[in-house]
Amino acid sequence: GPTRKMPLTASAMDFFQLFVPDNVLKNMVVQTNMYAKKYQERFGSDDAWIDVTLTEMKAFLGYMISTSIHHCESVLSIWSSGFYSNKSIALIMTQSRFEKILKYFHVVAFRSSQTTHSLYKIQPFLDSLQNGFDSAFRPSQAQVLHEPLIDEDPVFIATCTERELRKRKKRKFSLWVRQCSSTGFICQIYVHLKEGSGADGLDALKNKPQLHSMVAKSLCQNAAGKNYIIFTGPSITSLNLFEEFEKQEIYCCGLLSTRKSDCTGLPPSMLNNSETPQSRGQYRIRMKGNMSLICWYNKGHFRFLTNAYSPVQQGVIIKRKSGEIPCPLAVEAFAAHLSYICKYDDKYSKYFISHKPNKTWQQVFWFAISIAINNAYILYKMSEAYHVTRYSRAQFGERLVKELLGLEDTSPSH
Repeated sequence: GPTRKMPLTASAMDFFQLFVPDNVLKNMVVQTNMYAKKYQERFGSDDAWIDVTLTEMKAFLGYMISTSIHHCESVLSIWSSGFYSNKSIALIMTQSRFEKILKYFHVVAFRSSQTTHSLYKIQPFLDSLQNGFDSAFRPSQAQVLHEPLIDEDPVFIATCTERELRKRKKRKFSLWVRQCSSTGFICQIYVHLKEGSGADGLDALKNKPQLHSMVAKSLCQNAAGKNYIIFTGPSITSLNLFEEFEKQEIYCCGLLSTRKSDCTGLPPSMLNNSETPQSRGQYRIRMKGNMSLICWYNKGHFRFLTNAYSPVQQGVIIKRKSGEIPCPLAVEAFAAHLSYICKYDDKYSKYFISHKPNKTWQQVFWFAISIAINNAYILYKMSEAYHVTRYSRAQFGERLVKELLGLEDTSPSH
Protein backbone atom coordinates (compact mmCIF):
# COMPACT_ATOMS: atom_id res chain seq x y z
CA GLY A 1 0.00 0.00 0.00
CA PRO A 2 0.90 3.72 0.11
CA THR A 3 4.04 4.67 2.06
CA ARG A 4 2.69 8.05 3.20
CA LYS A 5 -0.60 9.27 4.60
CA MET A 6 -2.31 11.87 2.42
CA PRO A 7 -4.62 14.47 4.02
CA LEU A 8 -8.41 14.20 3.75
CA THR A 9 -8.41 17.31 1.54
CA ALA A 10 -5.80 15.93 -0.93
CA SER A 11 -6.75 16.74 -4.52
CA ALA A 12 -6.20 14.80 -7.76
CA MET A 13 -3.24 17.12 -8.42
CA ASP A 14 -1.66 16.21 -5.06
CA PHE A 15 -1.67 12.51 -5.97
CA PHE A 16 -0.41 13.18 -9.52
CA GLN A 17 2.45 15.30 -8.19
CA LEU A 18 3.72 12.38 -6.11
CA PHE A 19 5.08 11.20 -9.48
CA VAL A 20 5.28 14.41 -11.58
CA PRO A 21 6.22 17.17 -9.10
CA ASP A 22 6.66 20.86 -9.89
CA ASN A 23 10.45 20.58 -10.27
CA VAL A 24 9.94 18.09 -13.14
CA LEU A 25 7.40 20.44 -14.77
CA LYS A 26 9.76 23.42 -14.31
CA ASN A 27 12.49 21.43 -16.06
CA MET A 28 10.10 20.84 -19.00
CA VAL A 29 9.56 24.63 -19.15
CA VAL A 30 13.33 25.29 -19.24
CA GLN A 31 14.04 22.57 -21.82
CA THR A 32 11.14 23.61 -24.08
CA ASN A 33 12.34 27.23 -24.08
CA MET A 34 15.93 26.10 -24.77
CA TYR A 35 14.78 23.93 -27.69
CA ALA A 36 12.65 26.76 -29.13
CA LYS A 37 15.69 29.07 -29.03
CA LYS A 38 17.94 26.45 -30.67
CA TYR A 39 15.31 25.68 -33.32
CA GLN A 40 14.90 29.35 -34.23
CA GLU A 41 18.66 29.92 -34.41
CA ARG A 42 18.83 27.15 -36.98
CA PHE A 43 15.65 27.69 -39.01
CA GLY A 44 14.88 31.39 -38.53
CA SER A 45 13.08 33.40 -35.87
CA ASP A 46 9.45 32.75 -34.95
CA ASP A 47 7.82 36.08 -34.04
CA ALA A 48 4.72 34.31 -32.68
CA TRP A 49 6.76 32.45 -30.04
CA ILE A 50 6.92 33.67 -26.42
CA ASP A 51 8.75 31.62 -23.76
CA VAL A 52 6.41 29.17 -22.09
CA THR A 53 5.64 29.51 -18.36
CA LEU A 54 4.96 26.89 -15.67
CA THR A 55 1.24 27.78 -15.69
CA GLU A 56 1.10 27.27 -19.45
CA MET A 57 3.00 23.97 -19.20
CA LYS A 58 0.45 22.67 -16.68
CA ALA A 59 -2.40 23.76 -18.98
CA PHE A 60 -0.64 22.06 -21.94
CA LEU A 61 -0.49 18.78 -19.97
CA GLY A 62 -4.12 19.29 -18.92
CA TYR A 63 -5.29 19.51 -22.55
CA MET A 64 -3.37 16.34 -23.44
CA ILE A 65 -4.73 14.45 -20.43
CA SER A 66 -8.29 15.48 -21.34
CA THR A 67 -8.02 13.21 -24.43
CA SER A 68 -7.75 10.20 -22.08
CA ILE A 69 -11.26 10.91 -20.79
CA HIS A 70 -13.06 11.98 -23.96
CA HIS A 71 -11.07 9.78 -26.43
CA CYS A 72 -10.95 12.31 -29.25
CA GLU A 73 -8.59 11.34 -32.08
CA SER A 74 -6.94 14.79 -32.04
CA VAL A 75 -6.35 17.08 -29.08
CA LEU A 76 -7.15 20.01 -31.41
CA SER A 77 -10.79 18.85 -31.40
CA ILE A 78 -11.13 20.78 -28.12
CA TRP A 79 -11.17 24.07 -30.07
CA SER A 80 -13.33 22.78 -32.95
CA SER A 81 -17.08 23.17 -33.28
CA GLY A 82 -17.58 19.40 -33.58
CA PHE A 83 -18.66 16.63 -31.21
CA TYR A 84 -15.42 16.62 -29.17
CA SER A 85 -15.23 20.39 -28.68
CA ASN A 86 -14.93 21.47 -25.05
CA LYS A 87 -15.81 25.12 -24.57
CA SER A 88 -15.31 24.98 -20.79
CA ILE A 89 -11.55 24.39 -21.13
CA ALA A 90 -10.89 25.84 -24.61
CA LEU A 91 -10.90 29.40 -23.24
CA ILE A 92 -7.83 28.88 -21.01
CA MET A 93 -5.41 28.88 -23.97
CA THR A 94 -5.82 29.64 -27.67
CA GLN A 95 -5.37 26.85 -30.20
CA SER A 96 -2.47 28.68 -31.89
CA ARG A 97 -0.61 29.02 -28.55
CA PHE A 98 -1.19 25.33 -27.77
CA GLU A 99 0.16 24.34 -31.20
CA LYS A 100 3.28 26.48 -30.63
CA ILE A 101 4.00 24.75 -27.31
CA LEU A 102 3.35 21.36 -28.95
CA LYS A 103 5.83 22.23 -31.73
CA TYR A 104 8.67 23.04 -29.32
CA PHE A 105 7.79 20.77 -26.37
CA HIS A 106 10.85 18.95 -25.01
CA VAL A 107 11.94 17.15 -21.85
CA VAL A 108 15.64 17.14 -22.85
CA ALA A 109 16.59 19.72 -25.49
CA PHE A 110 20.24 18.75 -26.12
CA ARG A 111 22.03 15.43 -26.54
CA SER A 112 25.09 15.19 -24.28
CA SER A 113 28.33 13.84 -25.75
CA GLN A 114 28.15 10.69 -23.59
CA THR A 115 24.57 9.83 -24.62
CA THR A 116 24.09 6.73 -26.75
CA HIS A 117 20.61 5.76 -25.54
CA SER A 118 17.87 6.41 -28.10
CA LEU A 119 15.44 7.52 -25.39
CA TYR A 120 17.81 10.21 -24.07
CA LYS A 121 15.09 12.84 -24.65
CA ILE A 122 12.92 11.40 -21.87
CA GLN A 123 15.29 9.19 -19.82
CA PRO A 124 15.60 11.73 -16.95
CA PHE A 125 11.79 11.90 -16.80
CA LEU A 126 11.46 8.08 -16.75
CA ASP A 127 14.09 7.90 -13.97
CA SER A 128 12.24 10.53 -11.93
CA LEU A 129 8.94 8.68 -12.46
CA GLN A 130 10.53 5.42 -11.31
CA ASN A 131 11.81 7.11 -8.13
CA GLY A 132 8.28 8.37 -7.50
CA PHE A 133 6.78 4.89 -7.95
CA ASP A 134 9.39 3.37 -5.60
CA SER A 135 8.98 5.95 -2.84
CA ALA A 136 5.16 6.30 -2.89
CA PHE A 137 4.09 2.64 -2.84
CA ARG A 138 5.07 -0.67 -1.25
CA PRO A 139 3.86 -3.54 -3.47
CA SER A 140 2.42 -6.86 -2.32
CA GLN A 141 4.44 -10.07 -2.53
CA ALA A 142 2.69 -11.25 -5.71
CA GLN A 143 3.53 -9.33 -8.89
CA VAL A 144 3.12 -9.84 -12.64
CA LEU A 145 5.42 -9.10 -15.59
CA HIS A 146 3.47 -8.32 -18.76
CA GLU A 147 2.77 -5.89 -21.60
CA PRO A 148 -0.23 -3.69 -20.69
CA LEU A 149 -2.93 -2.89 -23.25
CA ILE A 150 -1.82 0.45 -24.65
CA ASP A 151 -2.42 0.11 -28.38
CA GLU A 152 -5.61 1.96 -29.21
CA ASP A 153 -8.99 3.02 -27.99
CA PRO A 154 -10.93 -0.32 -27.98
CA VAL A 155 -13.93 1.40 -29.59
CA PHE A 156 -11.76 2.47 -32.53
CA ILE A 157 -10.38 -1.06 -32.94
CA ALA A 158 -13.89 -2.52 -32.94
CA THR A 159 -15.24 -0.13 -35.57
CA CYS A 160 -12.37 0.47 -38.03
CA THR A 161 -11.70 -1.58 -41.16
CA GLU A 162 -8.64 -3.79 -41.68
CA ARG A 163 -7.31 -1.28 -44.21
CA GLU A 164 -7.50 1.53 -41.64
CA LEU A 165 -5.72 -0.65 -39.10
CA ARG A 166 -2.89 -1.39 -41.54
CA LYS A 167 -2.50 2.30 -42.28
CA ARG A 168 -1.87 3.12 -38.61
CA LYS A 169 1.83 3.45 -37.93
CA LYS A 170 3.19 0.56 -35.88
CA ARG A 171 4.89 1.51 -32.63
CA LYS A 172 8.67 1.30 -32.71
CA PHE A 173 8.85 0.15 -29.10
CA SER A 174 7.28 -2.30 -26.69
CA LEU A 175 6.36 -1.33 -23.14
CA TRP A 176 6.66 -3.88 -20.32
CA VAL A 177 5.71 -3.45 -16.67
CA ARG A 178 6.10 -5.07 -13.28
CA GLN A 179 2.73 -4.72 -11.61
CA CYS A 180 1.42 -5.37 -8.10
CA SER A 181 -1.25 -7.99 -8.77
CA SER A 182 -3.41 -7.26 -5.72
CA THR A 183 -3.84 -3.50 -6.38
CA GLY A 184 -2.89 -2.99 -10.06
CA PHE A 185 -0.21 -0.41 -9.15
CA ILE A 186 2.54 -0.44 -11.80
CA CYS A 187 5.83 -0.63 -9.88
CA GLN A 188 8.26 -0.45 -12.79
CA ILE A 189 8.27 0.39 -16.51
CA TYR A 190 10.69 -0.95 -19.11
CA VAL A 191 10.74 0.40 -22.68
CA HIS A 192 12.31 -1.74 -25.40
CA LEU A 193 13.08 -0.02 -28.69
CA LYS A 194 12.55 -2.25 -31.71
CA GLU A 195 15.08 -0.37 -33.85
CA GLY A 196 18.81 0.03 -33.51
CA SER A 197 21.80 -2.25 -33.15
CA GLY A 198 23.45 -3.70 -30.09
CA ALA A 199 22.35 -5.94 -27.26
CA ASP A 200 18.86 -4.44 -27.02
CA GLY A 201 18.15 -3.82 -30.71
CA LEU A 202 17.12 -5.82 -33.76
CA ASP A 203 19.76 -8.51 -33.20
CA ALA A 204 18.20 -9.36 -29.84
CA LEU A 205 14.73 -9.37 -31.37
CA LYS A 206 15.73 -12.32 -33.56
CA ASN A 207 16.30 -14.28 -30.36
CA LYS A 208 12.97 -13.76 -28.60
CA PRO A 209 13.63 -15.84 -25.43
CA GLN A 210 16.91 -13.96 -24.88
CA LEU A 211 15.12 -10.62 -25.37
CA HIS A 212 12.31 -11.46 -22.96
CA SER A 213 14.81 -12.74 -20.39
CA MET A 214 16.62 -9.37 -20.63
CA VAL A 215 13.29 -7.52 -20.19
CA ALA A 216 12.46 -9.60 -17.08
CA LYS A 217 15.89 -8.95 -15.50
CA SER A 218 15.54 -5.20 -16.12
CA LEU A 219 12.06 -5.13 -14.55
CA CYS A 220 13.24 -7.07 -11.47
CA GLN A 221 16.54 -5.27 -10.86
CA ASN A 222 15.11 -3.58 -7.73
CA ALA A 223 13.31 -6.71 -6.49
CA ALA A 224 16.28 -8.81 -5.30
CA GLY A 225 16.19 -10.09 -1.72
CA LYS A 226 12.53 -9.18 -1.09
CA ASN A 227 10.94 -12.65 -1.49
CA TYR A 228 8.60 -11.45 -4.23
CA ILE A 229 6.60 -13.99 -6.23
CA ILE A 230 6.67 -13.02 -9.91
CA PHE A 231 4.03 -14.38 -12.31
CA THR A 232 5.09 -14.57 -15.96
CA GLY A 233 3.54 -15.39 -19.32
CA PRO A 234 4.91 -17.98 -21.77
CA SER A 235 7.31 -15.58 -23.53
CA ILE A 236 9.29 -14.97 -20.30
CA THR A 237 8.98 -18.33 -18.51
CA SER A 238 12.21 -20.35 -18.66
CA LEU A 239 14.15 -22.66 -16.33
CA ASN A 240 17.42 -20.70 -16.64
CA LEU A 241 15.76 -17.36 -15.78
CA PHE A 242 13.82 -18.80 -12.81
CA GLU A 243 16.98 -20.42 -11.40
CA GLU A 244 18.85 -17.12 -11.77
CA PHE A 245 16.03 -15.26 -9.99
CA GLU A 246 15.99 -17.83 -7.17
CA LYS A 247 19.60 -16.95 -6.34
CA GLN A 248 18.39 -13.35 -5.83
CA GLU A 249 15.50 -14.51 -3.58
CA ILE A 250 12.93 -13.78 -6.27
CA TYR A 251 10.47 -16.67 -6.76
CA CYS A 252 8.43 -17.33 -9.88
CA CYS A 253 5.35 -19.01 -11.26
CA GLY A 254 4.95 -19.02 -15.02
CA LEU A 255 2.80 -20.50 -17.77
CA LEU A 256 4.89 -22.57 -20.17
CA SER A 257 4.34 -22.97 -23.91
CA THR A 258 6.30 -25.34 -26.14
CA ARG A 259 5.90 -22.77 -28.95
CA LYS A 260 6.67 -19.48 -27.16
CA SER A 261 8.84 -20.44 -24.16
CA ASP A 262 12.52 -21.29 -23.86
CA CYS A 263 12.22 -24.96 -22.86
CA THR A 264 15.98 -25.58 -22.46
CA GLY A 265 16.71 -28.01 -19.62
CA LEU A 266 13.13 -29.27 -19.23
CA PRO A 267 12.30 -33.01 -19.59
CA PRO A 268 10.84 -33.75 -23.08
CA SER A 269 8.45 -36.33 -21.59
CA MET A 270 6.60 -33.50 -19.79
CA LEU A 271 6.40 -31.34 -22.92
CA ASN A 272 4.62 -33.98 -25.02
CA ASN A 273 0.90 -34.54 -24.61
CA SER A 274 0.04 -38.03 -23.35
CA GLU A 275 -1.94 -40.19 -25.78
CA THR A 276 -4.09 -41.78 -23.08
CA PRO A 277 -7.34 -39.82 -22.52
CA GLN A 278 -7.32 -37.73 -19.35
CA SER A 279 -10.08 -36.34 -17.17
CA ARG A 280 -10.26 -32.66 -16.17
CA GLY A 281 -8.14 -31.82 -13.16
CA GLN A 282 -5.56 -34.59 -13.64
CA TYR A 283 -1.90 -33.52 -13.51
CA ARG A 284 1.66 -34.81 -13.61
CA ILE A 285 4.65 -33.31 -11.75
CA ARG A 286 8.43 -33.43 -12.21
CA MET A 287 10.74 -31.77 -9.66
CA LYS A 288 14.35 -30.60 -9.59
CA GLY A 289 15.33 -29.04 -6.25
CA ASN A 290 12.73 -26.35 -5.50
CA MET A 291 11.60 -26.18 -9.12
CA SER A 292 8.41 -27.97 -10.18
CA LEU A 293 7.12 -28.56 -13.70
CA ILE A 294 3.37 -29.19 -13.64
CA CYS A 295 1.35 -30.53 -16.56
CA TRP A 296 -2.35 -30.01 -15.76
CA TYR A 297 -5.28 -31.07 -17.95
CA ASN A 298 -8.45 -28.98 -18.42
CA LYS A 299 -9.88 -29.39 -21.95
CA GLY A 300 -6.24 -29.23 -23.03
CA HIS A 301 -2.80 -29.49 -21.47
CA PHE A 302 -1.47 -26.52 -19.46
CA ARG A 303 2.10 -26.46 -18.20
CA PHE A 304 3.42 -24.38 -15.32
CA LEU A 305 6.96 -23.89 -14.02
CA THR A 306 7.28 -22.71 -10.41
CA ASN A 307 9.56 -22.56 -7.38
CA ALA A 308 7.13 -20.43 -5.36
CA TYR A 309 4.54 -23.09 -4.49
CA SER A 310 4.76 -26.68 -3.31
CA PRO A 311 3.38 -28.98 -6.05
CA VAL A 312 1.66 -31.16 -3.45
CA GLN A 313 -0.46 -28.28 -2.10
CA GLN A 314 -3.97 -28.55 -3.52
CA GLY A 315 -6.00 -25.76 -5.06
CA VAL A 316 -9.19 -25.47 -7.06
CA ILE A 317 -10.41 -23.61 -10.15
CA ILE A 318 -14.09 -22.64 -9.91
CA LYS A 319 -16.02 -22.56 -13.20
CA ARG A 320 -19.60 -21.33 -13.40
CA LYS A 321 -20.79 -24.24 -15.55
CA SER A 322 -18.60 -27.18 -14.59
CA GLY A 323 -18.15 -26.37 -10.89
CA GLU A 324 -14.85 -27.01 -9.10
CA ILE A 325 -11.87 -28.47 -10.95
CA PRO A 326 -8.99 -29.73 -8.76
CA CYS A 327 -5.49 -28.43 -9.50
CA PRO A 328 -2.16 -27.72 -7.76
CA LEU A 329 -2.09 -24.48 -5.72
CA ALA A 330 0.35 -22.92 -8.22
CA VAL A 331 -2.28 -23.18 -10.99
CA GLU A 332 -4.98 -21.60 -8.82
CA ALA A 333 -2.65 -18.74 -7.80
CA PHE A 334 -1.58 -18.08 -11.40
CA ALA A 335 -5.19 -17.94 -12.61
CA ALA A 336 -6.23 -15.61 -9.77
CA HIS A 337 -3.42 -13.11 -10.24
CA LEU A 338 -3.66 -13.07 -14.01
CA SER A 339 -7.42 -12.52 -13.90
CA TYR A 340 -6.82 -9.48 -11.68
CA ILE A 341 -4.49 -7.99 -14.30
CA CYS A 342 -7.13 -8.60 -16.99
CA LYS A 343 -9.61 -6.65 -14.84
CA TYR A 344 -7.04 -3.86 -14.49
CA ASP A 345 -6.60 -3.73 -18.28
CA ASP A 346 -10.37 -3.61 -18.79
CA LYS A 347 -10.76 -0.79 -16.27
CA TYR A 348 -7.72 1.40 -16.89
CA SER A 349 -6.48 0.81 -20.47
CA LYS A 350 -9.25 3.03 -21.85
CA TYR A 351 -7.80 5.99 -19.93
CA PHE A 352 -4.56 6.20 -21.89
CA ILE A 353 -3.95 9.56 -23.59
CA SER A 354 -5.36 9.40 -27.14
CA HIS A 355 -2.87 11.85 -28.69
CA LYS A 356 -0.69 9.93 -31.20
CA PRO A 357 2.54 11.83 -31.99
CA ASN A 358 4.95 10.61 -34.68
CA LYS A 359 8.12 10.79 -32.57
CA THR A 360 8.82 7.66 -30.52
CA TRP A 361 10.06 9.54 -27.44
CA GLN A 362 6.81 11.53 -27.33
CA GLN A 363 4.70 8.36 -27.62
CA VAL A 364 6.60 6.83 -24.68
CA PHE A 365 6.24 10.09 -22.71
CA TRP A 366 2.42 10.19 -23.02
CA PHE A 367 2.12 6.48 -22.19
CA ALA A 368 4.26 7.07 -19.07
CA ILE A 369 2.08 10.06 -18.05
CA SER A 370 -1.04 7.87 -18.49
CA ILE A 371 0.45 5.16 -16.25
CA ALA A 372 1.36 7.82 -13.64
CA ILE A 373 -2.27 9.06 -13.57
CA ASN A 374 -3.62 5.49 -13.19
CA ASN A 375 -1.15 4.92 -10.33
CA ALA A 376 -2.20 8.23 -8.75
CA TYR A 377 -5.85 7.11 -8.86
CA ILE A 378 -4.98 3.75 -7.25
CA LEU A 379 -3.24 5.60 -4.37
CA TYR A 380 -6.24 7.96 -4.13
CA LYS A 381 -8.63 4.97 -3.79
CA MET A 382 -6.49 3.60 -0.93
CA SER A 383 -6.38 6.96 0.88
CA GLU A 384 -8.81 8.55 3.32
CA ALA A 385 -9.49 11.30 0.77
CA TYR A 386 -11.45 8.73 -1.30
CA HIS A 387 -13.97 8.26 1.53
CA VAL A 388 -14.65 12.02 1.45
CA THR A 389 -15.17 12.54 -2.32
CA ARG A 390 -15.39 9.07 -3.99
CA TYR A 391 -14.47 10.08 -7.54
CA SER A 392 -14.63 7.46 -10.29
CA ARG A 393 -11.57 7.12 -12.56
CA ALA A 394 -13.21 9.40 -15.16
CA GLN A 395 -14.11 12.02 -12.52
CA PHE A 396 -10.57 11.85 -11.09
CA GLY A 397 -9.20 12.53 -14.59
CA GLU A 398 -11.58 15.47 -15.06
CA ARG A 399 -10.59 16.90 -11.67
CA LEU A 400 -6.91 16.62 -12.59
CA VAL A 401 -7.48 18.38 -15.94
CA LYS A 402 -9.35 21.24 -14.22
CA GLU A 403 -6.65 21.61 -11.57
CA LEU A 404 -3.89 21.67 -14.19
CA LEU A 405 -5.82 24.31 -16.14
CA GLY A 406 -6.35 26.37 -12.99
CA LEU A 407 -10.15 26.25 -13.14
CA GLU A 408 -11.81 27.03 -9.84
CA ASP A 409 -14.74 24.61 -10.13
CA THR A 410 -14.19 21.88 -7.52
CA SER A 411 -17.48 19.99 -7.75
CA PRO A 412 -17.35 16.45 -9.22
CA SER A 413 -18.88 16.05 -12.65
CA HIS A 414 -21.59 13.44 -13.22
